[in-house]
Amino acid sequence: MKNSASIPCVVPAGTKQTLRTQAQQILPALTVFFSSLNYSEILHQRLSQQGNSSELDCQGLTRAQHSQLGRVMIKWQLCADTSQNSADLTYEAEVLKSINNLSNNQSAFQNSLQNSLSAIAPPLLAYENIILQILGQLQQLTIFVIPYYPNGSLANQLSAQKYVLLTEAQKHQCILQSAYLIHHLHNIGWLHNDIKPSNIFLEGFLPNNADISRITFDLLLTDFALAARCHLPSKATPAGTPAYLAPERWQGCGTTTQSDVYAFGILMYEILVGERPFAVDAQSSDSMIDWATRHCQQSVPSLPLEYRNYQGIVDKALAKRTGKRYQNMKDVLRDLEKL
Repeated sequence: MKNSASIPCVVPAGTKQTLRTQAQQILPALTVFFSSLNYSEILHQRLSQQGNSSELDCQGLTRAQHSQLGRVMIKWQLCADTSQNSADLTYEAEVLKSINNLSNNQSAFQNSLQNSLSAIAPPLLAYENIILQILGQLQQLTIFVIPYYPNGSLANQLSAQKYVLLTEAQKHQCILQSAYLIHHLHNIGWLHNDIKPSNIFLEGFLPNNADISRITFDLLLTDFALAARCHLPSKATPAGTPAYLAPERWQGCGTTTQSDVYAFGILMYEILVGERPFAVDAQSSDSMIDWATRHCQQSVPSLPLEYRNYQGIVDKALAKRTGKRYQNMKDVLRDLEKL
């Protein structure tokens, strides 16, 4: 799907060539280093450059097999300033540890769902800060490791080829379980701030009989780079993914539980219909203004007839004014369960 990248979404001129050069210089050295840590079958899947930084400063995603941890995803970040940790990745690792500890300790966590949720997020299998020499230059390498989920993300399930195979019951189950994940995340004191299909892993398929059409999904939230404490002041800058940002975020307000509710409303519509309720022209000269206009002014489209019983929930989740929007995910779940 287009327009799904997190802000910033403008790629500077020459970045592609810079990334090619970085890949040729850095990835072979990282492969050797990961091999020394007992990783094998190493496959580098993503590489991106850090803004306003050294040409060697970058971050990426690597898939591998570990002798003890099994199949894993390694999220890594290189920083030329060896006097400090890579702040972005260090922050995300700390958030992930906090979420896992809090969710594991909450006695009331596993309730309400027929297939009780066992976790909110993937477990953090390993986390390290290491000084590494690459091309004769010392670099700070920060890595954290989570399990590899072969079924991918909810975004894969909503792709054109797979979406047509989803039953109405499966769509409802994906909506309901996503709502529970966000609700429990808020309950332990965290906002996600970047809810979207690509940030929801399919931990596994749970067949409840031989009929493939009745397979259910087991979901996990991921990518907590923008996560924030619920009751702490947040930045008013519209960080996140433009297609899912609430109107108040475009108007200079900070993040709240209601901004996660709004993003869930977009997600809910997308699961039901197969596309988002709002879109901008890929050739737009100023896509950010276009996105702001869609979220702040465009009315929510009507759902197809077979999903009209969801219309009131979608409308209230996507209300432009926070006073008319659901106040929290508990209220959303109350109405979803009535269905």
